[in-house]
Amino acid sequence: MAHHKSAEKRLRQTVKRTAINRARDSRVKTAVKSVEAAIASGKKDSAEAALKAAQPILQSGVGKGVLHRNTASRKISRLTKRIKAL
Repeated sequence: MAHHKSAEKRLRQTVKRTAINRARDSRVKTAVKSVEAAIASGKKDSAEAALKAAQPILQSGVGKGVLHRNTASRKISRLTKRIKAL
């Protein structure tokens, strides 16, 4: 338990930040799953559209510090490669 005002404030801020970061992380994972589902369906045009929608979400996650930039680049690259193989 916090004993100082500043420590109590940090606790409050941490709770808020954690909730926001979890929501952002969830949004990123959902976007990637939607692309993977489109790839699994075998429809190249819908997969490309899903990837085009997912890319800004991944980059937003990078900008907000939820994802490392190399991780986002790797995910986009691997998804693109799988779509081109369709």
